[in-house]
Amino acid sequence: MTAALANREFRALWLAEVQSLIGDQLTIVALAILVYDRTGSALLSAVVYSLTFLPALAGGLGLSQLADRYPRRTVLVYSSLIQAVLIAVMAIPGTPLPLLCGLVVLARLANAPGNAAQNALTREVFTDDDLYLKSQDIRGISTNTAMLLGLAGGGLLVSQVGASWALALDAATFLLSAAVVRFAVSRRAAASDGNGSWFGAVKQVFGNRHLRVLVWFSWLVGLAVIPEGLAAPLAAEMGVGKQAVGWLLAADPLGFVVGAFLLSRFVSAEQRRKLLGVLAALPMVALIAFALKPGLIPALLLLAAAGAAGAYLITVSATFITWVPNELRGGAGGVYRTGLRVAQGIGAGLGGLAADRLGAATSAIALAGVVGLLLAVLVALSWGHLNGSSPEPLLS
Repeated sequence: MTAALANREFRALWLAEVQSLIGDQLTIVALAILVYDRTGSALLSAVVYSLTFLPALAGGLGLSQLADRYPRRTVLVYSSLIQAVLIAVMAIPGTPLPLLCGLVVLARLANAPGNAAQNALTREVFTDDDLYLKSQDIRGISTNTAMLLGLAGGGLLVSQVGASWALALDAATFLLSAAVVRFAVSRRAAASDGNGSWFGAVKQVFGNRHLRVLVWFSWLVGLAVIPEGLAAPLAAEMGVGKQAVGWLLAADPLGFVVGAFLLSRFVSAEQRRKLLGVLAALPMVALIAFALKPGLIPALLLLAAAGAAGAYLITVSATFITWVPNELRGGAGGVYRTGLRVAQGIGAGLGGLAADRLGAATSAIALAGVVGLLLAVLVALSWGHLNGSSPEPLLS
């Protein structure tokens, strides 16, 4: 991993991403506390929380195209600056709730092209495919760690300094990101001439067999995240305290960090691609074990194991971006990330519905594991038919 960090431009992009991600977690916590304190409504608090995700779905399909049509460093810098301004306005004490909701939506929309530019630029700064994969291992480990730190410390910080100061801190992280990228990343010309269709990336991705199967691998995560959405009822079913909800939520990302490190340290890029089918199936096996109604410690171990195997997603996303031509990476990456978000949202909803119908969170999780394993086998078979062949060319 140290070889990837030796790349000056990657270090800058990595630093900009990690510290702004920690700030984003502070914003999520601050908004939840701020809205609930003002309204006393759990529903409104949840609605505002959902607004931090929904705009990314629309922006991922359309606004991500800006990362191909304009210089990516410029897109990333302006995206960060716009988010800094919007979040700074949110930080003003007494900001009306409707305006607060509107600013949340706009900030997330502004994030879409910046995120696309970040991912495309990270691929551009490396000429070696294996080294690029190592860089994605670093991103996977650091982003999951940053999310844990931000969420774990967010409540404490907001309680100490207040929601407004926490939002102001998030705005500052975006200003720092813009400065780091502007002065440490080289300017490159726009990747495309801008003549392509705004939504042409959808057709290009799903019209390519190799990319289509990689997208299917990513969608399996929609079933693997179901335990996260059921953390509270799962803790209640086990008869443990509310503090266990946080432990159940943390088990998967902690396992992911460990899994990403082990794969990066001991498994070559070629072997990781060959093992994608097996690795995609392992989290589902861990979920099936919830049919045994485990206690807290076994449940934490199972979730951590599922998270560790789930680190295969780094290889999936890195391979996807590598196989997409540079001039299409912004739009195609937006399609990939949007599909991943949609799958996670649908999976969480279906998991809650199954838990209500079955009367037990453990039964719903086990059912998700069975369905996920069947789907993982089908995707693995499709991947096996393609393994070893060259990706089909995409038309720019």
